Amino acid sequence: MGVEGGLKCVKFLLFFFNFIFWLCGLALIVVGILVQFTLKKTLVIKDASTSGAPIVIIGVGVVIFFIAFFGCCGAWKENYCMVTLFAVLLSLIIIVEIAAAIAGYVFRGKLTGVVEENLKEMILNYSNSTEIKDVTDRLQKDLHCCGLNSTADWRDYKPDKKSVPDSCCVNVTANCGIGKMTDSTKVYQQGCQGALEAFLKKNIQWVIVAALVIAFLQIMGIVFACLLMRGIRSGYEVM
Repeated sequence: MGVEGGLKCVKFLLFFFNFIFWLCGLALIVVGILVQFTLKKTLVIKDASTSGAPIVIIGVGVVIFFIAFFGCCGAWKENYCMVTLFAVLLSLIIIVEIAAAIAGYVFRGKLTGVVEENLKEMILNYSNSTEIKDVTDRLQKDLHCCGLNSTADWRDYKPDKKSVPDSCCVNVTANCGIGKMTDSTKVYQQGCQGALEAFLKKNIQWVIVAALVIAFLQIMGIVFACLLMRGIRSGYEVM
């Protein structure tokens, strides 16, 4: 018996939502890679929970990518077992995402401590590591900041106690930071801790918005999958 218009519509909606899931999975993979790259570029990370967050995002993205492809095939072929398995796997993904969101909320409270610890380490080892020097200079240039809380954090940078790295300068030139620690016209006076926290929190907000959109699509996908399962089980033939 041919499917009445409603169930046929459900089939194509499920296929459409799975295609959107597939794109979302791909987007999560890209976002995870970008977040990992950004963290590595701006911080010398020692806290495993910090570097683990983007890895979780990438992992969830890969799983969603393949589940969505699997769901598209199940919807198109009207296979009851494939659609059922798709709904179960998508439900498990939502549970994992809820757990990740809780972990992210917990980590949010550790953000200040992680940033402060890493910035202190970077300033302390600035002259001892080329890698740390490059990361610190790039951070100060990009965020227009200097030191942890202020330029005074660089008081041990040079014997005169009045110099800062050139990357602290408003206009970066060779030796522009020599003797200019307190000169607000030449050197940025804002510390990097506040600037970096603001930058990370701003980007976290976009991640939360994206997560809510994906969660809504996933819930709709489960609803449509259940409707299609019920239709297939009732003996409908989907054209």
